[in-house]
Amino acid sequence: MDYIKISLIVNPAHEWHIDILASQLGEIGFESFVQTDDGLEAFIPEVSYNRVNLETIFSEQPKNVEITWSKELIKDRNWNEEWEKNYFEPLLIGEECVIRAPFHNHFPKAKYEIIIEPNMAFGTGNHETTSQMVEAILAEDLTGKAVLDMGCGTGILGILASMKGAEKITAVDISEWAFSGTKENAALNKIRNISVKLGDASLLHDEKYDVIFANIQKNVLIEDMPSYSNVLRAKGKLFMSGFYLEDLGDVRKAADKIGLKFLKHEVRKNWVVAVFQS
Repeated sequence: MDYIKISLIVNPAHEWHIDILASQLGEIGFESFVQTDDGLEAFIPEVSYNRVNLETIFSEQPKNVEITWSKELIKDRNWNEEWEKNYFEPLLIGEECVIRAPFHNHFPKAKYEIIIEPNMAFGTGNHETTSQMVEAILAEDLTGKAVLDMGCGTGILGILASMKGAEKITAVDISEWAFSGTKENAALNKIRNISVKLGDASLLHDEKYDVIFANIQKNVLIEDMPSYSNVLRAKGKLFMSGFYLEDLGDVRKAADKIGLKFLKHEVRKNWVVAVFQS
């Protein structure tokens, strides 16, 4: 089958906005996504491509976001080989966790091995926020804990939390692509204690969690922080990422207002993971 590749340059290239774009493109038939340094590559079967639908999505983006794009015909080929050569390399994080695709035959050996389907390559741990959250999980004792993963993407954080001994995990995302991808990847990794939900923080009601991981973006985190706090058990920890170092002050102020105690933060390439406690 021949494919159309759409290459997008997004300015500003915020991860949360690129995630939303991928979700919107998935709704009009795009099947595979690759995050780049300045945007996104998206693939759709040629027979499903509709320029009008594509341009409608672009026209609905915020006015302060600039998108330039190009189209390329990709002739039928061995797609596993294509992904392996060009897009998805095995990734070792913290010397303990390797993230790979099913077709990878050569990859570093590690204590924890997470397999992600190639059509879910968008969100494979390469971004600083995801890799830092993975490192946070590796350093945390999750044995017997109830864990909430907000903005779950491909499900990497919830899958690793299960491997680290969490008793139950709830994974939530607004993206249909993330919802189906997390379920697929959980099954692929033989993880049976993840409940995946499609939606946002309004889904959080009576369940309580010992640890919450929220890798989204600043405005959503600040808006939803009271909901996180309401479902966080006493002395529970909230890990938040998806924002820049210059945004940490605003995040801390919002946490202070609802009684969350700031514990620490880590920075990589100006991206932050901040930890709070109830």
